[in-house]
This record gives sequence, structure tokens and C-alpha cells, in this order.
Amino acid sequence: MVKVLGLPIYDGTIESAVAEIVQPYTAGSITNQNRCISATGAHGIIEANQDPAFKEILQAFYCNLPDGMPTVWVARLKGAKKIQRCYGPDFFKVLIKESANKPINHFFCGGKEGVADALKEVVHSWGNHNVVGTFCPPFREITEGEWQEIGTMIQQAGTHIVWIGLSTPKQEKFAWKLTQYCKTDYIITVGAAFDFHTGTVNQAPKWMQQIALEWLFRLIMEPRRLYKRYLKIVPLFIWLNIKEFIDFYILKKY
Repeated sequence: MVKVLGLPIYDGTIESAVAEIVQPYTAGSITNQNRCISATGAHGIIEANQDPAFKEILQAFYCNLPDGMPTVWVARLKGAKKIQRCYGPDFFKVLIKESANKPINHFFCGGKEGVADALKEVVHSWGNHNVVGTFCPPFREITEGEWQEIGTMIQQAGTHIVWIGLSTPKQEKFAWKLTQYCKTDYIITVGAAFDFHTGTVNQAPKWMQQIALEWLFRLIMEPRRLYKRYLKIVPLFIWLNIKEFIDFYILKKY
């Protein structure tokens, strides 16, 4: 692990992360530990630095994958040797395919009405028929009774991995809250993966992803919804990392 603005970030690749999750099932050593994993980029890191309660949640997660290239670049400057981008949608696809013929049941939670069900069909086309349930959270506060119903649904379905496809920080808070109502192996947040894989939202070209311009593509596609977010995130992420570098390497505050 390497810390980026105070958050522990996974120093590895999609392949190594997937192997670490899948291997114990082969060895028969998995237990219901509710291990939370997030695919976290600049957005999540900035939100965490402005919301102490949210930062505590991410710090308590089992693993925070480096979802964006800026996070990877900063981590490399701090000495991370093996780190590569663990893009949520790609991580989801690799793990789903790798677990297709293994005793690993998946549950999809997120997206607008019908998106999780559509994703189940997409996953079937990839050869994985181990999706045991789907749920679309309401666009409002979830009641205590509803939390209990969701937890029971997941539990009774024999779920091993719950996938949460909402937005940051909502999805991480949802995952952390869910640990109170069910016992499963992993709860993994993957952002827009549900929408991308079902074709609900267009994905940025690979070349834009590789040079950290995915945010610009998404801004062009959804300017009204995203302009305030990126107007804050991009300059803040740059400034806070520069400030931390100055404090650590020049002023020696840490």
C-alpha cells in the first residue's frame, strides 16, 4: 500500500488484485468478512479530504484500488513500484470472467431501474452465470426496514461478492452501511461500471484514459451534471499533492 493524501492505495495491478480475491476460493479458505474494496480516483480522494467521516470509511476499507492515472502518478512519485491503474470497469470485467467457472456468486446493486438486470445479461454473454441477484437502490434515504430487506436478500442468495455501482461518495457509504446487515466475502464499489458495460453511458476512448483525460470526455458528455464536480476536483487534487510534496520534502513537516 502507498498513501495518497492520507488514503492507503493498492500498490499492484488488476491482475494481482483479482488473483488475491479468487485464489482463496480455490483453496477453500474464504470466510464471511465483509471486506470492502473501492475503485478510488481523484474524486474519492478529494471528497475524503473534505469529509473526515468519509475519509475514515475509506481508511477502514480492506483495499482502495487506484482507479485513475493521476493517483497512479502520485503513488509512483512516492515510491510505489508495482502500481498500475485498476480502473473500476476493467477490474469488474476481469474478475467476472476469472470467476466464471469458480464457486463465486455475484450480486449487483446499483444503477437506474433495469440497469443491474441488463448487466446480468451482459455478464452471461461473458460466460459467467453466477449472478444470484440484483437490486436498484431508491433515490432517497433507505429506511431501516429496507436495509434489513437488502441484507436478507443478499444473504439468502448465497452471495460471495456484492458489486455496488453508484457514485462516489454514495457508493462507499452504501457499502460500509451494508456491512451491518449481511455477511458476505467482499463488497466492491466500481462507480460507473454498470452504466459503461450496459451501454447506458458512453466510455472515454482508451487513449484519453491513459493520459488522464477521461474526466474531460465525461464533462463534454454530461456538462450540466459534472462541471461543478470537475471544477473542484482537478485543481484541488493537483494543489493538495503539490502542497503535501512541499511539506514533506522541503519543509519536513511529517
